[in-house]
Amino acid sequence: MAVKKILVVGAGNMGAGIAQLCAQQGFETAISDISLDLSTGAKARIAKGLQKRVEQAKLTEDQKNSVLSRISTAGDLSPARECDFVIESVLEDIEIKRKVFAELDKLARPDVILATNTTSLSISAMAEATRRPDKVVQMHFFNPPVIMKLVEIMPGAKTSSETLAAATALAKQLGKDPVVCKNEAPAGIVSRVLGQLLNEATWLVASGVAAPEDVDKAMKLGANHPMGPLELIDLIGLDVHRAKMQTLAAILNDPRYKHPELIDRMISEGRLGKKVGKGFYTYEDAK
Repeated sequence: MAVKKILVVGAGNMGAGIAQLCAQQGFETAISDISLDLSTGAKARIAKGLQKRVEQAKLTEDQKNSVLSRISTAGDLSPARECDFVIESVLEDIEIKRKVFAELDKLARPDVILATNTTSLSISAMAEATRRPDKVVQMHFFNPPVIMKLVEIMPGAKTSSETLAAATALAKQLGKDPVVCKNEAPAGIVSRVLGQLLNEATWLVASGVAAPEDVDKAMKLGANHPMGPLELIDLIGLDVHRAKMQTLAAILNDPRYKHPELIDRMISEGRLGKKVGKGFYTYEDAK
């Protein structure tokens, strides 16, 4: 079935970014959250970002307005009744996600695929909350979704090959270059590898081996990374990084994923990263 309208559930940074991506690629897109204010706020952020591109002559006024005209907002999941594909991107809490999937299952047509943007939570656990486990799949976008080319696609225990193929096809329609994991595994490829890298960079700072600036400079110049690992933690959010590592450490029972106490201390001090203006670095232009 051709996908014409996509519902993105979750109006945070990732949800808004996915919604913008879908609208830019020509899809009618609905953003939903627990209140209309959250959804309209996400659309306002999208509009602000597009306006900057207009001012930089990277986008015309007509193109901006065209993208925004394809985005609708809602304070509940009712748009699921009219959508051809759903991408969930709410809080990384399995019980919240299961409730969302159970409700989506009631509202969406039986043939509609329900995708989750989760990083490390169980796809199968979400699928069990529905009557369509064969149509539940992971589509993990990377931040910012409009720019990053990768989408990791992963099946749950009962995901059908047709669902995997449809998710892969949609990712390509969105201009992405997807990878498809063979089996369900906590956090897939990138987050598993990257989590340990970010932890190790933090251990270097915590143990006094090097300052954050030098750790980042070393990885950019010595490993050709476009962004230093500590800059990346600030961008992701220290609290988000810690939550991912705690989940992996618990699920895999592997000490390699234990995060340094420095992360706990920084979070307790309110140093959550770029979103609050301070983390390993200070950001003067942050709100």
